[in-house]
Amino acid sequence: METKLSKVEIVTSLSKFTELNETLSKIGVTGMTVMQVLGCGVQKGAREYAKDVNVNMELLPKQLISIVVETERVPKVIEAVKQTLYTGHIGDGKIFVSDITNVVRVRTGEEGIVALK
Repeated sequence: METKLSKVEIVTSLSKFTELNETLSKIGVTGMTVMQVLGCGVQKGAREYAKDVNVNMELLPKQLISIVVETERVPKVIEAVKQTLYTGHIGDGKIFVSDITNVVRVRTGEEGIVALK
């Protein structure tokens, strides 16, 4: 049976990267892509949420971490990320999970899970 792959994208504050990187390494994540981005969520960039107070969006500096793992490992990755990023305050982040249909290593032409190892 072919191993299914998933992409886990994590959006969080810049200050948590080192700790998150260590956590992901400890659970066997071997690769990631990290981008500095600007964004906001429901609170529209406010550091504390008060309904209908902040009508204009303020884009805040964030980081987007993308990893691809075997689908069966996704729950473990999500739990580790949640435990690492949780502060209980607005801005802890979001985790997005999507299916990956294929991965191709350009240098060798390898595809699927073999291309990730």
